[in-house]
Amino acid sequence: MPNTEVIAASSDTATPSGGRLIVDGVGVSFGSLDVLSDISIDVAPGEIVALLGPSGCGKTTLLRSVAGLEHIDRGTISVNGRLVAGRSQHERPERRRVGMVFQDWALFPHLSVADNVAYGLAREERRSGRVESSLEMVGLAGAGDRMPSTLSGGQQQRVALARALAPRPSVLLLDEPFSNLDTGLRVQVRAEVHRLLTGLGITAVFVTHDQEEAFVLGDRVAVMRDGALEQFGTPAELYEEPASAWIASFVGDANFIPGHGSGATAETALGAVPLSRPTHGRVDVLVRPEHLRVAAAEGAGNGTVSNIEYFGHDHMIRVDLVDGTRVACRAPGWPAVERGQTVTVGCDGSASAAFETA
Repeated sequence: MPNTEVIAASSDTATPSGGRLIVDGVGVSFGSLDVLSDISIDVAPGEIVALLGPSGCGKTTLLRSVAGLEHIDRGTISVNGRLVAGRSQHERPERRRVGMVFQDWALFPHLSVADNVAYGLAREERRSGRVESSLEMVGLAGAGDRMPSTLSGGQQQRVALARALAPRPSVLLLDEPFSNLDTGLRVQVRAEVHRLLTGLGITAVFVTHDQEEAFVLGDRVAVMRDGALEQFGTPAELYEEPASAWIASFVGDANFIPGHGSGATAETALGAVPLSRPTHGRVDVLVRPEHLRVAAAEGAGNGTVSNIEYFGHDHMIRVDLVDGTRVACRAPGWPAVERGQTVTVGCDGSASAAFETA
């Protein structure tokens, strides 16, 4: 059974608050290929930022650039007001006061848990109780003599976290830190890690391709695509006011309803939809599934139920509208309609974003 002890930061093991990370106009090229293009993010002390995007978009390259494992070609990187990377500057990773937790945790199998955590610490730091306090910080007090192979996946992840925290970094970087854990354990461990980071006030940047994970853990989320930064904001900003239709689809379920904008509203097959920004002409209106309402049609209706997905806490109804558009509608509890039934679909009145029709 996995260790279910909750990670908690106590007053005895707390580290100083995190530092500020500024990435300004950073570009990285591998030969003729631009892997990162003009990336700029400003991470406040104690803030947790998620780098979200599809595989190959440059998330890990950005993380490795901050850590000093990649050289940047353009721009600058500063940690706590100190320039660590620029045109003629590349400070070595061990001098940056940046900790990193790798995707596969990168534990040394031939070293004990304590020796793994002590790796990279100066001799006087090893003697100061730093290893023991770091293990206590992640809920593994007394496990220093064990070997990594005797630990569960969640416990190994904690050892990797303790090793990254032991040098007391200004910024902590995590590369897909929960991807190697089973689904149930992943949810538990990420909640524990979030409590630890917020309790200690550590500045953290983590890479993920999981929108739910980014929204749950990130104070702000940087969405990347093809080496560029598409949008940087809070989860609510990304979800409610996405900068593009692509972001709208990437950060959640999205319905795009063809319509015609006439300022504050757009006329669609669902009727008039309020818009969050005045828009004119042909548009695709973003309507999230939870903002649609479905009811059995008393007359002709405007759609037919094609499928129902029941999840217990809520359900998703797929409806084919009369104009050929297929929409998804989310509601709590048990569905009140059936597959094949004629229904009426309408919006709940929430303001929606709209994008010019391509």
